[in-house]
Amino acid sequence: MERYPDIEIYLADADIETVQRWLAGHFDEPPTLVKRGKAQWQARARHADSEVPILLVTQAADGFASLWFDSPHTPWPRDVDCARDAARALGCEVRCSLGGWQPGDEPDRFWRVRADGEEGAIDWPDSGQ
Repeated sequence: MERYPDIEIYLADADIETVQRWLAGHFDEPPTLVKRGKAQWQARARHADSEVPILLVTQAADGFASLWFDSPHTPWPRDVDCARDAARALGCEVRCSLGGWQPGDEPDRFWRVRADGEEGAIDWPDSGQ
């Protein structure tokens, strides 16, 4: 299975403590999210003997938080795998890219995973907020 160079998901109703507990269950060295600015939290975790930088931006887009893992060495090979796990564990809607993004891809098409397991492609235009 293809492994993406990084993973980004968008969480509805992201509670910092709940997200941190979920992350702790997936990394060899559990991350501690530390506030680094307005609506930004950072952490470093370890998985498969590699460091994984993590950035959580709580007010990223239209009521969703962005959770970005800047490494290919995550517990999930693709964004959608992470989104499915997060939706199930956190009990919230999660969105992610449809696949590996390439220049020319439609920027407003995303994959939505609901807490009940329903999922599918959606249009999610950037409102600029």
